[in-house]
Amino acid sequence: MANPLVTVIGAGNVGATTAQRIVEQGLADVWLVDIVEGLPQGKALDLAQAAPVVGHDMAVQGTNSYVDTAGSDVIVVTSGLARQPGMSRDDLMAKNAGIVRSVVEQSVAYSPEAIVIVVTNPLDAMCHVALEASGLPSDRVVGMAGVLDSSRFRTFIAMELGVSVANTFAFVLGGHGDTMVPLPRYSTVGGIPITELMTPDRIDALVDRTRNGGAEIVALLKTGSAYYAPAASVTSMIDAIVNNRHMVLPCAAYLEGQYGYEGLYVGVPARLGSAGVESVVEIGLTDEEQAQFAHSADSVQGLVEKMVGMGALREPNKA
Repeated sequence: MANPLVTVIGAGNVGATTAQRIVEQGLADVWLVDIVEGLPQGKALDLAQAAPVVGHDMAVQGTNSYVDTAGSDVIVVTSGLARQPGMSRDDLMAKNAGIVRSVVEQSVAYSPEAIVIVVTNPLDAMCHVALEASGLPSDRVVGMAGVLDSSRFRTFIAMELGVSVANTFAFVLGGHGDTMVPLPRYSTVGGIPITELMTPDRIDALVDRTRNGGAEIVALLKTGSAYYAPAASVTSMIDAIVNNRHMVLPCAAYLEGQYGYEGLYVGVPARLGSAGVESVVEIGLTDEEQAQFAHSADSVQGLVEKMVGMGALREPNKA
């Protein structure tokens, strides 16, 4: 029986590290795709030569042609531009929307049964582009953000309390950015809510650090952004899909009335399996949490409407 096949679009740090994690965990064979000639081929060959040392038999290959990727089970979209000097956020969003549209159209043409995972920022908005470009049902287009945000929150909780990260569980809702909504009362250590283990001011500090987790790394690196944790987060979603685990993970999923929103991609807990997003899990929110979630969702809605206005999305959002 053939191994599952994953196409990773973009051979930069996030894409290449994702390919590495996929094959080294024995999850799937990988095609690494990039527009730059030689880049995906070289990185794939390097990864392939590590296989005897690591001890796996997954195949990893590089290509500049989507023809080679035909029949993929999962397509991961990491391609996009970093913001350049003099470039506005709107300019960046328009350019990345064009890139995402192009690569999704080309890849899905050869893998019409695939599930698409979007990583390119602004992530929630790019999910709408991928949905429109792919023509796929919304349950087969999903964004990676909540797994990463929750992992950051878990890390900070473990560091604060001096416990194993394996004992921590964290819940983060909303858009991927500074409007995300970490939920302390649903976040636990060994099953104990962190609200019982630390003071409100320390919780607030960890929430703020989580919201700015990506920016903190960018400020330290100065010439790049995070990629180890994002790659690990994407890989956990791929694991849930190719192994049909029915795992509940925080993802950017398409809401159809859940949490009071219709036709919008926002971070929520979703059950992932071989069919993609099997269901969105609705949890009870306090009035304050609901207000924070609404603020975050409305921020995403604003980005979507802006993309419609600039022509980056051909169809207005239903909401």
